[in-house]
Amino acid sequence: MAKEEISTLPDDAQRRSFVRSMLEDVRALERMIEEGWIEKGVRRIGAEQEMFLVDRSLQPANMALKMLEDLPASHFVTELALFNLEANLTPLPLSGRSFSQMEAELVRLLTQAREVAAKNATQIVLCGILPTLDKSHLGLDSITPIPRYKQLNRIMTEQRGGRFQAYIKGLDELQTVHDNVMLEACNTSFQLHFQAGADEFARLYNLAQVIVAPLLAAGPNSPVLLKHRLWHETRVALFQQSLDTRAEHKVERGVRQRVSFGDAWVKGSILEIFRDDIARFRSLITAAGDESPLAMLDRGEVPPLKSLRLHNGTVYRWNRPCYGITDGKPHLRIECRVLPAGPTVRDEVANAAFFYGLMTQLDTDYGDVSKRMVFDDAKANFIAAARYGLQARFRWLDGKAIGADELILRDLLPAARKGLQTHGVDAADIDTYLNTIEARVQSGRTGAQWAFDSLAAMSGGARSADRYRALTAAMAKNQEANRPVHEWELAKAGSRSGDRDSYRTVGQLMTTDLFTVHDDDIVDLAASLMEWEHLRHVPVEDHEGRLLGLVTHRALMRILTRGRTAAGNTTVGEIMERDPVTCAPETSTVEAIALMRAHKIGSLPVVRDGRLVGIITEHDFFEISGPLLDNWLKGG
Repeated sequence: MAKEEISTLPDDAQRRSFVRSMLEDVRALERMIEEGWIEKGVRRIGAEQEMFLVDRSLQPANMALKMLEDLPASHFVTELALFNLEANLTPLPLSGRSFSQMEAELVRLLTQAREVAAKNATQIVLCGILPTLDKSHLGLDSITPIPRYKQLNRIMTEQRGGRFQAYIKGLDELQTVHDNVMLEACNTSFQLHFQAGADEFARLYNLAQVIVAPLLAAGPNSPVLLKHRLWHETRVALFQQSLDTRAEHKVERGVRQRVSFGDAWVKGSILEIFRDDIARFRSLITAAGDESPLAMLDRGEVPPLKSLRLHNGTVYRWNRPCYGITDGKPHLRIECRVLPAGPTVRDEVANAAFFYGLMTQLDTDYGDVSKRMVFDDAKANFIAAARYGLQARFRWLDGKAIGADELILRDLLPAARKGLQTHGVDAADIDTYLNTIEARVQSGRTGAQWAFDSLAAMSGGARSADRYRALTAAMAKNQEANRPVHEWELAKAGSRSGDRDSYRTVGQLMTTDLFTVHDDDIVDLAASLMEWEHLRHVPVEDHEGRLLGLVTHRALMRILTRGRTAAGNTTVGEIMERDPVTCAPETSTVEAIALMRAHKIGSLPVVRDGRLVGIITEHDFFEISGPLLDNWLKGG
């Protein structure tokens, strides 16, 4: 998002002034294109690296502002959440050893970030969505306290009626409602920039729209959201839903969302995209207008077009058009936003080499892609890649059906190699990075597939929280070694010895795969559940998930001693414990133990906003006490 100062509570006059300024920026850009101001004949590349900050227990850590005190402002900036940071790389010409230079700079910046993080008991993790994220991490206490983020949350919350909903169906099914914009902060990416001249922009932008499907199929790394296994690249679904500002009547009319792939090929110039976005989307945030860009052009000065850029920063196309200025020269860029962060720097730079190679070669090989592919096929290919990764099938040029892996290995990798060679990229760089893509595709081991396979391998015994923590720990370890993901071993649930940071809160221990009953169920059902699943406590909830009570083994024994016949005439509501003692996911384990001892109870239902989200029992504490005690006795 643009970093200009914004109006936190703009009035109608300020909004109108901002719109006038934005429209004048568009007219100025049109004149710059017509008069040849835009830099051409340059293939400059760049990238933005977003990252998660986690504490010792691998939970999100709100340490961004603290870390920025010791990091260079020339490269590191804030993101929406305090548990995210962004590093901006130096733009490079596409030639020579540009990719090894990109990797070296990324490694250097991440090393800086890790050193500063370590001083603050924090780690860096690169992934599209952090596996240990929970809704408790997405409160307003985690939003970065600067005006543009606060205003964005306020306006979008008003437009959404205070309800941000997400429904995503993958291997699991996630349906959740949140009360602020922080669902968007679950996403981190590795964004690529590709400079294009004004006269070729439309053609290259359309090509980027075609390329992102196989690019994403080869590089997904966001398979998990709120401990649910979903799409190979769940960011695509989540980002679109988390920033949907449409009112119900606009949804019914099929109005486009702010996060979108687009609806049609670009026919003429970048101006089509900017004009379309201004026409469709009202300004969420505003800034004071600058001097007239037309007057600056009259004096021979390059205008910053701040209003246009600010609005553009709140419309989230997966391929975003950008205007910028480098060394006093205005230029246009395509910002490819589809790739997630991670799994490693080597993997990210390999993805970049693949993208840039295709962008430079397929323009020659394919010609005008809008004449060889229906736009809806390009869009469907993108969604298929997000859902299925390398297992996706595409409807490619001229209507040909082909699998993603076959297309990449047979057609696209040779084309990318030729494109990089044509631009004078060093042969060793080409081999290093494109061979990484080839090995990844041949093995089928993307970051997402590695995570799915790891979770499946751990499903036998480890509790859910331990599996997702082990997944995150393995990510962090492998990333520091910078071994590409196709070489990783599967994550394993580790020993609990000494894992004190993993058990500080109830949310890290609680069981979420619950067996529950309703108050009008017969007691015999609750008794059968206890027998079948070896339970001593069964929560009672209503049809909306609100906790009503708790059926205990002791209460069942009392009724069952009167015989099955008597029990058969009794409902759960008649014997359940009403208003049971509860706790929240954020409750410390020490406090939870104290509650259970004080009330002489063996379990605590865990609730958030009145709804049941888990349960913690004395057995859970007993299960971890042995390893922790053993570690303590050994002096750990």
